[in-house]
Amino acid sequence: MTPVILLAEAKKSAEVTDWGARIGWLVGLALFIALVYWLMREGWKWRGTLQSDLPDLPGAPEETGPARLSMSGRYHGSTTAGQWLDRIVAHGLGTRSRAELTLTDAGLEVERPGATDFFVPASALRGARLDKGIAGKVLTEGGLLVVTWALGDKLIDSGFRSDHAAEHTEWVDTLNQMINDTEGAR
Repeated sequence: MTPVILLAEAKKSAEVTDWGARIGWLVGLALFIALVYWLMREGWKWRGTLQSDLPDLPGAPEETGPARLSMSGRYHGSTTAGQWLDRIVAHGLGTRSRAELTLTDAGLEVERPGATDFFVPASALRGARLDKGIAGKVLTEGGLLVVTWALGDKLIDSGFRSDHAAEHTEWVDTLNQMINDTEGAR
């Protein structure tokens, strides 16, 4: 009978958790995360201030004509042309969103629910290509439709991804043909 009693005597209660220290660490971690998010937000606002020299986005004309192409998908952002990591945040161009693109003879209309819509006149379009990335988004080769356009004297690359990636090639061909026709008419 003695071995059973020894086993019972050897058992100890679990240590009591130090709740004060644990809560202190959790509060400290929460404050650190809040600080990091606040600094990111301030950086975003500062970038917008630095880009405040960009002119306002042009509005769509009353009558744009019939649609050549239309696409629904995602808008992934805009960067300085040729610099795929230099995100442009001024005028809401840095906000990712769903997007409905419509290409007409007047230009490219980008409707973004929950974000600022914008219109790129045909005379401002400079080129289109398939690419694999734009600031903050990297896809497979050719997975992103990048449209180059002029806003004032600055060239901008805007990245779009269709819900149906097979549409990208048609968009590149049509946009580049439209740009060539516009340049030929000048």
